[in-house]
Amino acid sequence: MIRLLLVLVVLLAGCGASTVDGTASGSGGSCLPPPPSAPVVVPGGPVVARIPDLTLDCFSGGGTVRLTELHRPAIVNLWASWCGPCRTELPAFQRFANAVGDRVLVLGVDTDDTRDAGAGLLHDAKVSFPNLSDPKRRLMSAVGRGALPVTLFVDADGGVRYVYNDVALDDAGLAGLARTHLGVGT
Repeated sequence: MIRLLLVLVVLLAGCGASTVDGTASGSGGSCLPPPPSAPVVVPGGPVVARIPDLTLDCFSGGGTVRLTELHRPAIVNLWASWCGPCRTELPAFQRFANAVGDRVLVLGVDTDDTRDAGAGLLHDAKVSFPNLSDPKRRLMSAVGRGALPVTLFVDADGGVRYVYNDVALDDAGLAGLARTHLGVGT
């Protein structure tokens, strides 16, 4: 119980307010597709924290993304090329992204890794959903986690509905968590 409270304090301490204008931060633009024109409504449920107010570089193609400006339900998966469970679950995230289309943003964050190693894994796993680069582990630190993989289930207002930090997710596990915490099914 004390550990859960500590994690919540850490999560809340590194968070900022969400904005609603839909624009990307920075002069370089964004590597994310635009939000859907119709808002996606997430069923009620507890928000355990806010997504940290961090701006991360797009993995490729230049630009930056401010996490508080996603403006849509999102599944944010923190991974690294050297992480065995991450390597196992990335294909499930790609299949999920293909299945849900623009109903939920699947966003990867290459964490504590080099771009070359990360690019190799993305190529090998045939990952095409958007990815960001976080070589200094800023997001992982802000959410109070010390081991990968970490997956955040985030509503359109930037509320973190659930943080998963356990064994590699498979198709059924990922779909079940998305349905439970974001109301999005495949």
